[in-house]
Amino acid sequence: MSTPARPTLAVWKFASCDGCQLSLLDAEADLLALGDRVDIAHFAEATSHVAPGPYDLSLVEGSVATARDAARILAIRAQSKRLVTIGACATAGGIQALRNFANTAELLAAVYPDPRTLDVLAEVTPIRAHVPVDFELPGCPVDRGQLLEVIAAMLAGRPPAIATHSVCVECKQRGTTCVLVARGVACLGPVTHAGCGAICPAYDRGCYGCFGPMETADPAALAKAWARLGIADRERRRALHAYCPAIEPFRSAGAERDP
Repeated sequence: MSTPARPTLAVWKFASCDGCQLSLLDAEADLLALGDRVDIAHFAEATSHVAPGPYDLSLVEGSVATARDAARILAIRAQSKRLVTIGACATAGGIQALRNFANTAELLAAVYPDPRTLDVLAEVTPIRAHVPVDFELPGCPVDRGQLLEVIAAMLAGRPPAIATHSVCVECKQRGTTCVLVARGVACLGPVTHAGCGAICPAYDRGCYGCFGPMETADPAALAKAWARLGIADRERRRALHAYCPAIEPFRSAGAERDP
């Protein structure tokens, strides 16, 4: 009797820093165990081996910034039974999407001697702006444990067990004093998706929102609280547009003036 074929996993990079792929590589022993359960068909960060599709699961890091990116993600989606975006770039545009709020032509002219050779798009966009996505895992970078859970869930055909509450809950769980209430520090914890373990508030720094908006996030209400505490309007705009500028409600709330 022949052995059933193992599911195939492909990992793809778009406009990004590779940090989310490195989170998977940092899984070490867990990654070795995963390798016993799946065939890694494409993962340029880890191996030069490339197998043709179709793929049971594709993980996509990075945002769409060029015409080539836009065409390539269509081809990847067509070959993937399930497609999961990983990280702030893939789910919310990433820091490269900050150029959406500036004149792209002027930026290119300031950096490149001949920008006519470039095929950059007018705006940087998350993957779901181009193709259907089966699950989005935020973070900059993604949490290693959450990433392994999503992979296991997708391969098993079940919903991933990923918390949907805010970073504030994680602060309470680790006994961290609220930096917003106690010290008046600009913190996006009340509107940001959990997953990081509230690292920044644990070191007396406000949450930067790199895990993107939690479910039912209301950054406009948070902005009013910030204003009452005397936190400048520019701080709100800088914070909301830092890591996830291409996703609502961070995009629009960061563009508003003082409430």
